[in-house]
Amino acid sequence: MSRARRTPRQADIARVAGVSQATVSVVLGGNRTGVRLSERTRLRVLEAAERLGYVPDPVATRLASARNNLLGVYTFTPAFPIDVADSYYPILAGIEAEAAALGQDLIMFTGSSAAGDHTRIRRTRLADGCLFLGRHVPVDAVGELLASGFPIVYIGRRTELDGTIPYVGGDYVSASAEVVARLVGAGHRHLRYLREPDEAPSSDDRERGVRTAAADAGLPVDGLVVRTDGSDLTAATLAAWRADGVTALVVEETDTGAVFHATQRALRAAGISVPDDVSLAVLGRPPGDPPGPEISGFEVPRREMGRAAVRLLASLLDPGLGDPAAHRLLTCPPVAGETISAVRP
Repeated sequence: MSRARRTPRQADIARVAGVSQATVSVVLGGNRTGVRLSERTRLRVLEAAERLGYVPDPVATRLASARNNLLGVYTFTPAFPIDVADSYYPILAGIEAEAAALGQDLIMFTGSSAAGDHTRIRRTRLADGCLFLGRHVPVDAVGELLASGFPIVYIGRRTELDGTIPYVGGDYVSASAEVVARLVGAGHRHLRYLREPDEAPSSDDRERGVRTAAADAGLPVDGLVVRTDGSDLTAATLAAWRADGVTALVVEETDTGAVFHATQRALRAAGISVPDDVSLAVLGRPPGDPPGPEISGFEVPRREMGRAAVRLLASLLDPGLGDPAAHRLLTCPPVAGETISAVRP
């Protein structure tokens, strides 16, 4: 039984050519660092490589080149979502589609915590540039990448690091204001906006849109915004709000959907009908596919955000592709839904 032939390595080429392995590495790598070598030495190395049937490792070759045609994707979750209802799924689908259209490959990185990890994030340098997803920015690690000139693009508006982080996000301010304007147009004057206690630019933008539209319409602002994790939303809470004249609830969309689910449970427990008794809107889309009438709100253009982020990153890597704005907000189309109705006299 014949033994399988071992794949030749650079050390074998060095031995046959009578040079050091470092010299072989320089020659086969195209001498990008400008090391002084005689033409005779270079040809001897190439002839030895050809005679031995040496085939370079494609991964190693790409990592050694000036451009790898690899785009990184880093998300601060332990694993990438596989549920199509997950809010990250359409973003990832958009990233994949646009990367394929541009002839780029993807390499994916995950972090085990929202705070991130310097070592993990440094690994993104395997790629030419990297896309980041997540509600919170690991400021020190991302600042280190920016300071080194490594191209990155965040998906979602970012204000950290003095606004120097390139991003593609949704225009939640305008979309949220439009939802409130719709409610005002239906005769609603007393609202409650339910926002989760977590801090993030996307949450701040939604609240700003709500407050701006409420102020423009002259609505009462006392008690307008309620910070809650959902645990204190009970049938008694909603009954008290109704007694105070509240006719519409507006809920923040988040990754967890905790407050939306808590609101749904409290409405059922209180026997409050939507939209007959109370109108309901979500600033975004409700998580999953809740039963009942379609919830009014707006679409977050996640798939297009992924595609636009890839295009922005590609332009940072190759200015010849154009120079789009480093900070871009996409329009969030309204969803009429069936849960906003006119206030009954």
